Amino acid sequence: MTGVDQGVKDSITAPTGNSGNEPPPALGLVGWLRWTWRQLTSMKTALVLLFLLALGAVPGSLIPQTPIDPIKVSDFLAAHKTLGPLYDKLGLFDVYKSAWFSAIYLLLFISLIGCVVPRLSVYFKALRSRPPKPPRNLNRLPGYQSFEVDDAGDVLAQATRELKRRRFRVQSYDGAVGAERGYLREAGNLLFHFSLILALIGVAWGSLFGYRGTVLVVVGNGFSNSVAQYDDFTPGRAFSGDDDLPPFSLTVKDFQVKFQQDGPQKGAAREFKAQLSYQETPDAAEKSYLLEVNHPLKLDGSSVYLIGHGYAPRVTVRDGQGNVAFSGPAPFLPQDGNFSSFGVVKAPDARPLTLGFEGFFLPTAVIGPNGPVSVFPDSLNPQLVMTGYYGRPQPETGKPESVYQLDKSKLTQFTKDGDKWRFQLAPGQSVALPDKAGSITFDGYSRWVKLQVSHTPGTGLALAGVLLAILGLMGSLFVHPRRTWVRVREQDGRTVVEVAGLDRGPERGLGEEIQAVTNRLKPASSSNQEQP
Repeated sequence: MTGVDQGVKDSITAPTGNSGNEPPPALGLVGWLRWTWRQLTSMKTALVLLFLLALGAVPGSLIPQTPIDPIKVSDFLAAHKTLGPLYDKLGLFDVYKSAWFSAIYLLLFISLIGCVVPRLSVYFKALRSRPPKPPRNLNRLPGYQSFEVDDAGDVLAQATRELKRRRFRVQSYDGAVGAERGYLREAGNLLFHFSLILALIGVAWGSLFGYRGTVLVVVGNGFSNSVAQYDDFTPGRAFSGDDDLPPFSLTVKDFQVKFQQDGPQKGAAREFKAQLSYQETPDAAEKSYLLEVNHPLKLDGSSVYLIGHGYAPRVTVRDGQGNVAFSGPAPFLPQDGNFSSFGVVKAPDARPLTLGFEGFFLPTAVIGPNGPVSVFPDSLNPQLVMTGYYGRPQPETGKPESVYQLDKSKLTQFTKDGDKWRFQLAPGQSVALPDKAGSITFDGYSRWVKLQVSHTPGTGLALAGVLLAILGLMGSLFVHPRRTWVRVREQDGRTVVEVAGLDRGPERGLGEEIQAVTNRLKPASSSNQEQP
């Protein structure tokens, strides 16, 4: 056999496809990128990412968060020597700014865009397309009726009018009419996904450019909107400092609170409101505002809310040399519904020993089996129940300390007659400290209010996204896509009219509508005999 013949034979007998033994061709970089994009923009991936986002938000509700309450985070780290550092490494103390939460958020955003944009072009193409021609065998469709007529006449024209009345889009064909409706179902699906993107943009906008802070203000004192004056402050990622804060200031002139006096809800707060005076800018005229729950004060895009209240006992501490080491209100934090409030009084400038006190302010104090307790939240019998500590003066470290906690690591508790020293004071009473270390006087009490100042620029956009999501969901649930055809044909010398329909989804009243259309068309015919 010649070489040419052998080559022809080889070309005839050689396999034209993959024999199964050869490995599939490599995808390459572009192929892998295309595959990754398809996986990321699939509906299944979007649902998984949405679930992960909701799951990731759970630690933010259960674990103390640094931007909201750094003191609780410090306490958690001190109490959980193993679990605390692990949570810190995983970013669980600041979930919403952690790298993993931001990655899920960003991937969900990209996935939704990748889902919506291609479907949007397909939907617009479907809107421009004509309703499809009738299938060859209409009698195989789930909704089908037929009847004979002596003369077709205007059956198709009557069918066109009837289908348009039922909000179908109608297209005439040779001897037939095709109709379709329910385009808003896909529009509802697209609107739902678009609204999720809108809500994510709104949340991201607020997270970047918004801020939120809380501050405790004793009645009679003021507050200027600067970062240094907040008790805790959570800025957005794009926040650049005091220049982004509106320059308003306010003073709490008065605070009124009313409690339920009797009944099963005795002690429940029925009304509390704060009388404010404020200036929108340092040069602006002073204005008044009555701040109530759910009635915030709006100032240059920021909102001031009344979110809490409590008591601030006014005390005067004198040291062993007779000098005033501390004088003024000390905010105490409520511990229960009867406003038994815990707090501390610090006098680090006292000499020769530094002094500190901690204990409870009881607005309506009674002596119970376990000692003094408060039985009502209003100040009917205010008492101050505390203990004292002393220590050597310490150099300033510059490390911030909580005004609500007393660092007792370098302090010693006062004792008297071999027991821990405690005292109970009514307004106007004083007590001398053991070992001539000084004295403490309970001058009276003031009230304090807790204010929240927040600026969330994306709230309106996020709310619009939620409302549009509800609207889109309603469209996808209650709009039923359906196709209907009416055809006139000759069969064995007879004129037969066929009416058929198909639901593009779960069947919902298809048979009833086909029967109704058929009944409307029959009067236009000369025969009312149904085709068996």
